[in-house]
Amino acid sequence: MSESPDARSLLSASSQLNLMEVDPIDDKEFDIPQVDTPPTLESILNELEDEEEPFVLEDTCMLNTDNIDAHSCDTSSLASSDSGDPAHLKRKKRTVDLNVSVHGSVLRHSLLKGISAQITSAADKVDAGLPTAITVSGVIAVGTSHGLALVFDTNQALRLCLGTKATGAEFGAVSALSINHDCSRLLCGFAKGQIAMWDLANGKLLRTITDAHPPGTAILHVKFTDDPTLAVCNDSGGSVFELAFRRVMGMRSCDSRCLFSGSKGEVCCIEPLRAPPDIRDHPVTHYSLLAMASLTKILVIGLKPSLKVWMTFPYSKSDPSSVPQLAWQFVPVQKTVNPILAFCKGDTVHFLLVKKEETGTIHVIKQRQLHLSCDIISLSWINSRTLVLVDSHEKLQVVDRPSQEILETLDLEQVQLVYNSRHFKSLATGGNVSQALALVGEKACYQSISSYAGQIVYLGTKSAHIMTLRNWRERIDCLLKQEHFVEALSLAWSFHEGTAKAVVGLFGDPVKRKGVVGDKMVEILLQFAEHALKKCPEQGKIQVMEQHFHDVVPVLVDYCLLLQRTDLLFNQLYARLVENVVAKGVFLESLESYIIADRLGLLTTPIMKDLLAHYHDNGLMDSLERCIVHLDVTSLDIQQVIRVCWENQLYDALIYVFNSGMNDYITPMEKLFAVIGPPLNEGRSLTDEEVVIGNKLLVYISCCLAGRAYPLGDIPEDLVDQVKHQVFEFLIRLHSADSSEEEEVFPFIHTLLHFDTREFLNVLAMTFEDFKNDKQALEYQQRTVDILLQVMVDNPDFTPSQVGGLFTFLARQLAKPDNTLFVNRKLFDQVLEFLCRPDDDSRHTERQQVLLELLQVGGVVQFDEGKLLALAETAKFYQICEFLYEKKHMFDRIIDCYLRDPLRKWEIFSYIHNLLSMPGYSPEEKQTVKDKALQHIQELMTLDPSKSADLVVVHFAEEVQQIISEFQDDELLFKFLSCLLESREGHPPGITLPLERDLHELLLDLMCRFASQQLLSFLQTSQHYRLEEAIQITQKYHHSEATVYLLEKKGDVHGAFTVLLETLQKKLSLLTAESNRGGEGGQTRQDEEDEKDGDSTLMRVEDSLNDIIALCHRSSQNLDQPQREVLWFPLLETMMAPQKQMKEPNTKNTSEVLKELTMKVLNSMSSFISLPAIIQRILQDPVYGKGKLAEIQGLILGMLDTFTYEQTLLETTTNLLNHDLHWSLAHLRAAVTRGLHPRQDYCNICLQQYKRKQESAEEIIVFSCGHLYHFQCLQQKDYGWGYASEQQQQWSCYKCSSSQRGRGGPSTKPKRGCSTSLAQTCVTSVHHDEGAEAHRKKVFVEATLDLQQEQSWDQLRCLYRGPSRLSILSELSHCHSNEKTGLLIPAQPGTESFQLKLSPPPLLEE
Repeated sequence: MSESPDARSLLSASSQLNLMEVDPIDDKEFDIPQVDTPPTLESILNELEDEEEPFVLEDTCMLNTDNIDAHSCDTSSLASSDSGDPAHLKRKKRTVDLNVSVHGSVLRHSLLKGISAQITSAADKVDAGLPTAITVSGVIAVGTSHGLALVFDTNQALRLCLGTKATGAEFGAVSALSINHDCSRLLCGFAKGQIAMWDLANGKLLRTITDAHPPGTAILHVKFTDDPTLAVCNDSGGSVFELAFRRVMGMRSCDSRCLFSGSKGEVCCIEPLRAPPDIRDHPVTHYSLLAMASLTKILVIGLKPSLKVWMTFPYSKSDPSSVPQLAWQFVPVQKTVNPILAFCKGDTVHFLLVKKEETGTIHVIKQRQLHLSCDIISLSWINSRTLVLVDSHEKLQVVDRPSQEILETLDLEQVQLVYNSRHFKSLATGGNVSQALALVGEKACYQSISSYAGQIVYLGTKSAHIMTLRNWRERIDCLLKQEHFVEALSLAWSFHEGTAKAVVGLFGDPVKRKGVVGDKMVEILLQFAEHALKKCPEQGKIQVMEQHFHDVVPVLVDYCLLLQRTDLLFNQLYARLVENVVAKGVFLESLESYIIADRLGLLTTPIMKDLLAHYHDNGLMDSLERCIVHLDVTSLDIQQVIRVCWENQLYDALIYVFNSGMNDYITPMEKLFAVIGPPLNEGRSLTDEEVVIGNKLLVYISCCLAGRAYPLGDIPEDLVDQVKHQVFEFLIRLHSADSSEEEEVFPFIHTLLHFDTREFLNVLAMTFEDFKNDKQALEYQQRTVDILLQVMVDNPDFTPSQVGGLFTFLARQLAKPDNTLFVNRKLFDQVLEFLCRPDDDSRHTERQQVLLELLQVGGVVQFDEGKLLALAETAKFYQICEFLYEKKHMFDRIIDCYLRDPLRKWEIFSYIHNLLSMPGYSPEEKQTVKDKALQHIQELMTLDPSKSADLVVVHFAEEVQQIISEFQDDELLFKFLSCLLESREGHPPGITLPLERDLHELLLDLMCRFASQQLLSFLQTSQHYRLEEAIQITQKYHHSEATVYLLEKKGDVHGAFTVLLETLQKKLSLLTAESNRGGEGGQTRQDEEDEKDGDSTLMRVEDSLNDIIALCHRSSQNLDQPQREVLWFPLLETMMAPQKQMKEPNTKNTSEVLKELTMKVLNSMSSFISLPAIIQRILQDPVYGKGKLAEIQGLILGMLDTFTYEQTLLETTTNLLNHDLHWSLAHLRAAVTRGLHPRQDYCNICLQQYKRKQESAEEIIVFSCGHLYHFQCLQQKDYGWGYASEQQQQWSCYKCSSSQRGRGGPSTKPKRGCSTSLAQTCVTSVHHDEGAEAHRKKVFVEATLDLQQEQSWDQLRCLYRGPSRLSILSELSHCHSNEKTGLLIPAQPGTESFQLKLSPPPLLEE
């Protein structure tokens, strides 16, 4: 059975609307019956259904799907799945979205069954046609496609059927409807342009208006304004007209006035501002505002007192098919209610606030816009904060305007929404509308959606539907039906806090509202607990049960605490949860986070007892401790808690209970000292747990002395001083309560000092900061300091660091301006002597660091610094010495400190550099430091030659000669000079060293002695030595390689050659001697290259020979022939001489190698000396001049082979070049002389045969493109290029040039492929005259390549892309141009980098 709430009028639903700050609706005006007690949701749901169903408050969750018409719809809200169908429930659970479910189901979507049935029945039985338009006010009117208007009352009963089928045939379909504010008149607009006015009281036709707008256009909108005699209409021509109704002498008439012409931009939506009954006298209503939306902009105009445009607003860019939307709403803004116009076209909703200024003008203020990701086709206000939108996919979205949040989404697909496309296209009158308006009309559904008093009615093709906001209880109950308890509680809490959106049904002041919602939440919490216990899995893993309750119990606790209902939590809910052991455990554990967050401070005794037992049994001692220190002590069983804490070492909780429960701050300290005291007294190292306890103790003492409670909070103000004094009294006790005979005096201070001296002293220092005017506290301070000195001074148990820490602490206290402490100065002297004991090497660095801290505090300024300096020097405390010297400005002595200190001696360079560079030191001080540094310069060099050199370059450049003269060690001097001159290279050019060349030559001398392998690279990179002196130095130390480099650099090639030749001769002599001795040297093989003592003699000969050949090669380029012979022939003789001396059989291997080397010399010579000269020189040699050529046969044959190779190479190259040249010229000639074949036998200009008259000697011109012209025709078109004689006139093809010019303008640069002739051919019809031959010869002599020939030449060059072989030959002959003769052809430019390509030339396709 379908059940429905009892509601007799549309307005009974709107009476529940929450209009926020707007005045409440007047019940009398809307005829709402008085109700003493509003019905509850349960009573409404249990009422029996009436015979005539009201259409308001119909809840789809109560509808039986069997009785609903096939075209009606159920809600598709993701958050409001209320159907009783189990499958439906499952589906919704899977898709639930927590973000949406926070709002629950906001809209109630109901099918208007009565109206839907009547619409269908009227269409079937009386041929009323399909529904086309709907409007709602105090009644509902539905227009049909056959021109009828059906009027229904609030009970969905059909009251009137207006019009007949005859009028429908004449006027067409109803395309627009409007009801005036008192529901007495109905305006109907028709598809063929007529407008009819009906009296809703008796169904009488009052007016038929046919001339209000141009004929042939459909009515798109017709709307009443607040004035019952004034309406506006909008037609499919895009024009807007004002309709003024008159009644004179019983005659009804209508005056029409054009407000906006469609010729200026078509309007497709209009919306007059209509005020609710309670604010009819709003100042803005006197202007009778009308909003109009054209395809490009919004206009707001005033119809009264005279027509005026108040505002225009263009759209942002949007889809042309998007439908403009307008909607007015009165909204409370800053304690005043003003109308807001919402408008959109596409996906952005704009809001305009309209206000009346005191001056009487309308002021429009732009508000924050709303961006959505959909194309909106309908826009309606459902209350002053909430909008309902429909997008082009027929998805309905409820949007909260202030937060711009989408509260709910519903699917309207099953509604089968009616669209007004036919009327926008004006099909009834022939479709004479613009394409733009017809495109917008595709999605137009203006007449299918109507809103009134918080309700929106949607018209489907066979049904009508209504949307209203659910009240707050319904929204919660919808979630409860789906067993979404967490979401229901979240939603209820948002109602409680006033953060919920679209709230309906909550009245009264905030306190009353919270009370009502709180009661509902208590009800939900109890339901949730019962549901959780009932749904708990009885069997299975314990983890599953735990997880089940973990999802429930924290939620229950959270909301109970939010509602401040601990009675509900501990009495009713806990009493139910205790029945399940797992639920009880989860409950007790979940309390921890709330206790720690101080949201729950007081537990009942039974709960506390269970909490202790549960945490203890499950080993959750850390959690228990965290809970105890946050709980109110009054709820604890102190004895039980102390016992549990002591057994489980929960010291934080123990301290908290003693402090808060019994105001006892001393007992916890005694207990903690009892834990860490014994192991410290026995000298044992503490365990990690004992260290944690010791740290707790220090923090606890610090808190007590600072007035803070441990572990959190503050000590009550009246107890602060008392606690402080108690703690001091305890610390300075002479003996503990249960002391033994062996116990030392002041055991507590003793223990803390042994545990962590520095931290204990820090605690005291922080405490002493607060002792200003408290006399008692100052006495404790002095007493504590005396005890500290008594315990620590002269006590071997404490390290120097600990004793130094004490005196640093004391020095800091004494240095304070308001110091009241007294310390015997002799003690400081004792400590200084103790720290500076020279016989104690242990902890040297530590003792020095402590003393330095003590000095830096400033507590010992008044002590004898001379004595302290003597002590520091004796103890080798160089940092202390530095500190004291710096105070006395004895900076030179600090250098000694650095040099003696093994840990910091390398920092001396930075110190000297910084002191000499930085301002703030006097010139005298800097000079003493410079003098001291110069005294120790050798020590500095030994430390780091590189840094010393940097220092000298920057600060001691003038004293370089003095520094060098004092050097004793030459090797150290070499290192220093290397770094000095290397460093000099990296410094800016402003720094110059005196006698720099002398320094480089000195370095060269030392390098010859100590690093000869670096000699050559030094000479090559350095530019600061003098050549003559450098040559003398290298000759002195017999470094031949360096001498040769310098001689060659000087330009003395022969000198360099002589040196290298001598070296080679020495090595050859050694080789000859070894070979003739027949020792191991004679058997040296060439592959023995990795001997430890160097290369073999033979390898050294080869290296030396390579060096000398390289020198001759480099030099020969710049020498003439005789000078070259002076170099090469002595080398050849030197190489040939040893071969004559090697006669022994065992020298055969060496002899072969020497012959190869001699051939190498000959091959190298042949590049610079002619072969005949070489042969002549060999033959003149006395050794070879005895007629026996056998010895030199190999040399001569080798030379002949070289000659033959070069001759063959030359001939091959010449043949290739000749072939290429012939090939290129032949193809050029063929291309130039190729015959041309005309495409047509007529002129392309005059279109006549080229032989117009057989007799006339008429010239014709043929182009390579195949076009043919008469000479005169072409001349008339003026397509010549030159201004020279007729014979040299250059022509271009008229047809091809014209088409090219049409495409891209004239081209001055001829392009490949353009139709200009390769050879311009003149053809005459008769014989030439006598001078033609001579003339032709003359032309040939003077001719140059025309553009077509140049183009052909370019094509040929591109076909052969290799380098020119002419240039190859030029390069090959370049080296021998002075000696060799032959065919030399100059190279073409740009071909210096060539490759020899011996492939045949490419073939050109004919």
